[in-house]
Amino acid sequence: MKILSRSTARDVQSVDYTDTTASDSHKVLRNTYMLLSMTLLFSALTAGLSVAFAVPGPGILITLVAYFGLLFAVTKLRNSGWGIAAVFALTGFLGYTLGPILSLYLKMPGGSSIVMTAMGLTGLIFMGLSAYVLVSKRDFSFMGGFLMAGMIVALVASLGAIFFQIPALSLAISGLMVLLMSGMILFETSNIIRGGETNYIMATVSLYITIFNLFTSLLQLLGFIEKE
Repeated sequence: MKILSRSTARDVQSVDYTDTTASDSHKVLRNTYMLLSMTLLFSALTAGLSVAFAVPGPGILITLVAYFGLLFAVTKLRNSGWGIAAVFALTGFLGYTLGPILSLYLKMPGGSSIVMTAMGLTGLIFMGLSAYVLVSKRDFSFMGGFLMAGMIVALVASLGAIFFQIPALSLAISGLMVLLMSGMILFETSNIIRGGETNYIMATVSLYITIFNLFTSLLQLLGFIEKE
């Protein structure tokens, strides 16, 4: 009868643990992409209805209160079936708030082209960067601190652009957001496949918000270019 040495036994246990972790990560990733695709379609539907019926925007205050309220609900319910309902409520609401923004761009000369180009670029950036992480297996966790600092800078600059009405600053913020959201895609995808995020509901929300911000930032950049 073959007897494993202590070191060999440790190696076997390590391999078994790694395989199990990888399997769990793949399951989280698969569930995340499935839920993400459904929420994106649902969000597109609510945005389309908002455009079709010319529904006015809810205003910045209501938007912020509803957004953070629904985000809090998702976080609290993330381990139950109600968490999925909360995700659809959040993404559906954000789709509705996107409707009035799309209406403004669609009224511009070449507005349809701007919206479709922004949508196409968003899809290409997301799929390209996600595929890179999945194929390369690189760890992008080191970007966490940089991305957090960048988001704080973008938030402060956004408030300045709103209060002082500086178009150039708004444009610079949009460019910064495109870079930050691209980094977030790398960071979040890496976090999922390496087991840092084990809840697919929270992973879905993180990626959805990243895609939402990427799309709206590209819209603003392309709209500015079209005006020029």
